[in-house]
Amino acid sequence: MLFGINFACGVATGIILEFEFGTNWSNYSWFVGDIFGAPLAIEGIAAFFLESTFIAVMFFGWKRVSAGFHLAATWLTAVGIALSAYWILVANAWMQHPVGMDFDPAQMRNVMTDFTAVALSHTAVVKFFHTVLSGWVLGAVFVVGVSCWFLLKKSNVGFAKDSIRIASWVGLAGILLTSWTGDMSAVDVANTQPMKLAAMEALYDGSCGQDLVGIGILDTEKERTDGREPVKYALRIPYGLSILANHDANSFVPGINDLIDGRELTPRGDTIATVSYAERIARGQAAQEALRRYEAASAIGDSTAMAAADKALKADFRYFGYGFLSSPDEAIPPVAVTFYAFRVMVIFGGYLLLFFAAMLFLSYRKPGLLQNKWIILLGLLTIPVVWITSESGWIVAEMGRQPWTIEGLLPCKAAVSAIPASSVKLTFWMFVTVFIGLIAADISILTREISKASRRDLLADDDNNHKNNK
Repeated sequence: MLFGINFACGVATGIILEFEFGTNWSNYSWFVGDIFGAPLAIEGIAAFFLESTFIAVMFFGWKRVSAGFHLAATWLTAVGIALSAYWILVANAWMQHPVGMDFDPAQMRNVMTDFTAVALSHTAVVKFFHTVLSGWVLGAVFVVGVSCWFLLKKSNVGFAKDSIRIASWVGLAGILLTSWTGDMSAVDVANTQPMKLAAMEALYDGSCGQDLVGIGILDTEKERTDGREPVKYALRIPYGLSILANHDANSFVPGINDLIDGRELTPRGDTIATVSYAERIARGQAAQEALRRYEAASAIGDSTAMAAADKALKADFRYFGYGFLSSPDEAIPPVAVTFYAFRVMVIFGGYLLLFFAAMLFLSYRKPGLLQNKWIILLGLLTIPVVWITSESGWIVAEMGRQPWTIEGLLPCKAAVSAIPASSVKLTFWMFVTVFIGLIAADISILTREISKASRRDLLADDDNNHKNNK
């Protein structure tokens, strides 16, 4: 029942996103709609219909179908949800690391050339497992928290303790696997979005054997080129960032200045030959100018000029999006938000690991302590903690890639629709109001259902349902 309530709210909020692409992000939709729309179409046609069909059987079929069919419907619902997550994350991963496409100047848009490259990109696969496994963790904490509420009310005590034990096993496995896929994600970010990694660490000047900042406070007066230490009171892990980014303690990790200015060599002499952002902007503007020449030549049917413009466009198209930037500093993500969100995610993730380990220990060794009011309070308070942890991860992923909607190809300011700001403000606050109402209704219904469940014998209800299914 609790899952169904959250599922309904998720569907309601997700529908709005489909319309945003055409209303607020029309330039984006035209520029890459051929690519971005494909995984979303597969998600809607296949995965969403699979889950939405069998979730009805799962919720309303207790007394109408056999136990075996009901179990199959439950698993198919889970498979459908996982498939939905995969295709949505394929679309998101493509925005972070665009592959499998080519720009067609005749259509003025990108077209897909390799569906497999898009669907099975390393970024997409890593992002899928990291997101789904973190969902295990969130779900496990939710089950533990609800079970703690039952223990607080001294209701269904045996059922609650068994639920805590099972959920803690799922949560422990989930947090360990999430950490592993998080490590894979860090390596992927280092290779495909080095500016995001630099922002995560507030790293302005890179070095070999780079330390990782465990905790610290950012210097709010720091400027990119002033040479000041960006993090005060930092607790550092020696070689940590080099290990995290490259699995090599002595490897070079570029900072914001290294990326902006461009480097030919690392401090130890390894060749990296990064292109400076000033050059990227110049080459991006050259690509845009070549596109304008192509359009003009096409209008008069000059095939020779079209071919020359197309050749020039292809030579610099990888920097096309940089041509929209007014200065290199515009390509730097919001460092403070990304830096602190990353630490919240990691520190709270470490807490969740200890939380599940402690709950498992108590479940097997000291089950009586599970009814201690402080343990119960800890279980309840961990519910908002896991939500904050999950959202912090998404803040890192999305704020860390700014100013891009598509990494290197299309910044946010070039992706939006040409509509008045007043219209956006109006719909923004309207949706804020609607979403606040939805979350209030969600929490209200959840708490009411949990309260009702704590006043009845859940095991007896479950036995009756199984008898009716036979």
